[in-house]
Amino acid sequence: MSLWRLIRSVPSWLFPLTVGLLVLFLPEFGLDFALSRQVQLACILALVVSGLNLSLGYAGELALGQAAMYAAGAYTAGLMSIAGYTDIVLQLIASGLVALAVGIVTGIPGLRLGSWSLAMTSFFLVLLVPDIIAVFGDTTGGRNGLSGIEPATLFGEVVDADRFYMVVVIVAILWFTVMRNLVVSRHGIAFRTLKQSPVLASSVGISVFRMKLLGYAIGAFPAGLAGALFANIDMYVSPEAFGFTFATAVLAACILGGATSVYGAAIGAAIMQLGPNQSSEFQQYALVFYGGFLILGGVLLSGGLAKVAKQAAARLDRAAGLTGTRTGTRHADTGRSAMEPMSGRTLVVDGISKAFGGNQALDNASLRAEPGSITALIGPNGSGKTTMLNMICGFYRPDSGRILIGDNEVQGRAPEQVARCGVARTFQTPDIPDGVTVLEAVASGRYSTDRVSMLSTVLRLPRHHKVRVGDVAEAERALDIVGLSHLRDETATALPLGMRRLLEVARSVVAKPRLLLLDEVASGLDEDEVERLAGLIRQLGDAGCTIVLVEHNFRLVLALADTIVVLAQGRVIAVGAPSEIEHDPRVLSEYLGVVADGTELAGEATS
Repeated sequence: MSLWRLIRSVPSWLFPLTVGLLVLFLPEFGLDFALSRQVQLACILALVVSGLNLSLGYAGELALGQAAMYAAGAYTAGLMSIAGYTDIVLQLIASGLVALAVGIVTGIPGLRLGSWSLAMTSFFLVLLVPDIIAVFGDTTGGRNGLSGIEPATLFGEVVDADRFYMVVVIVAILWFTVMRNLVVSRHGIAFRTLKQSPVLASSVGISVFRMKLLGYAIGAFPAGLAGALFANIDMYVSPEAFGFTFATAVLAACILGGATSVYGAAIGAAIMQLGPNQSSEFQQYALVFYGGFLILGGVLLSGGLAKVAKQAAARLDRAAGLTGTRTGTRHADTGRSAMEPMSGRTLVVDGISKAFGGNQALDNASLRAEPGSITALIGPNGSGKTTMLNMICGFYRPDSGRILIGDNEVQGRAPEQVARCGVARTFQTPDIPDGVTVLEAVASGRYSTDRVSMLSTVLRLPRHHKVRVGDVAEAERALDIVGLSHLRDETATALPLGMRRLLEVARSVVAKPRLLLLDEVASGLDEDEVERLAGLIRQLGDAGCTIVLVEHNFRLVLALADTIVVLAQGRVIAVGAPSEIEHDPRVLSEYLGVVADGTELAGEATS
């Protein structure tokens, strides 16, 4: 186990870089032409698969359009070469940009239509590639293919076979470096959040449409690079190379290596290219093989080989004592960070109404919440509490009425725009993306603050490092406040329910919101967890945050709230201090099921 501890002490990015450099210098060890060609084709396939990993594995958008982007890159490079622009760097840039443009143009309508539309539009795009090539046959060579491509040059010199091999491998190494930098950054966590739930993503300030389009379009870029390299291997481009069989091969390699893995794309592509793709007889039954593999792989190999490797590494970590034993205990409260002052804003909900078909969810309902106070919103199930929160957040548009946060009217704004006004919330069921640590899940709440571009992230510019330091510091502070700092490196989804609820609260407060909406945050917690949560909510109120608490635990509401608003059948039936609401006859009847003389009808079921 000492050897494993030594291995784990080495930065994880060093191992794939070492493998990449070994592949780069394979010709020095007598690599023959046939195997050299297969390695190049494997690198090219890996580039295409990595784009699918980004759009499918991380952003959660099933799309088969990589084959079309691959074709766009290949024909762009081929036509440039025929026109006399043989510089390989210029061809790579142009092919990548053309593929990016194709991704944007084809992605917009598919994403606008929603649901499975992107998968369908990209599927038909692949089927149309041969026809599009045939339509422009005078330029593309039609179904006979594009010939006459000149040898690639670099800085004015012809690139021979050995140097072209190095170009292919270097491009693959550079792209996987770019993808790795993107995936492990806050943008990568944003992609995972989007995949988990578009509602969750928009609640932390992520533009769902823009992020989906970025995932699909950026995934097209490496396919364009791969197309440029492919066009220069044989100096001939055949339309048959970009058909549906190739698209299914890309998907199969993605599933085999692991869709949510940076380097799984290289593993899956290498196995596919160096294995079945070498057999000429295999090509006759390729679609049957790929179809069968996708069915079996989806059932038996969920997560791909990358997941198998992660599980093996986790077992070795436990055997080597590198994984801390997680218990229900927490660090001493004396070690917690002090709650910093928060700039709350007054929330005014003025006469909003909302109907879903014939169901009137809210009817002229109003609410006012002040900074530094806790306003509880209570009522029986179906009274409209969560509907009101959803309208405040922008998920629903009111049929009438106004919603103001400070001086800003927010009704009708998109959810991500409302979030950027300083609104944060929790959900009835904790919503946490898969594959992220507790620290990363909390830091995701800062996505709409201290913004940094993807280019700065990929190139690791100073702005990226500054924002990353801020994200980590604020996430650690929020975890310390809720008492979960000792679990910062644990997988977030593996935590028990009570801790996941506290994690959601930490994610909500990490960006110092002006308005905090808590939706049944105490549901499912034991007495100790409720007491800890109550103390935390009091601290947030004392720090100046405006808090709206939707809760069924009536005792907790009475203990925490400064003002209680009671909803019944979509209407506000009472507003007042806890001492008033506790003895209001109508509230007792509607909410607790007791008659005015105190005789219990249904029991204090929600206390």
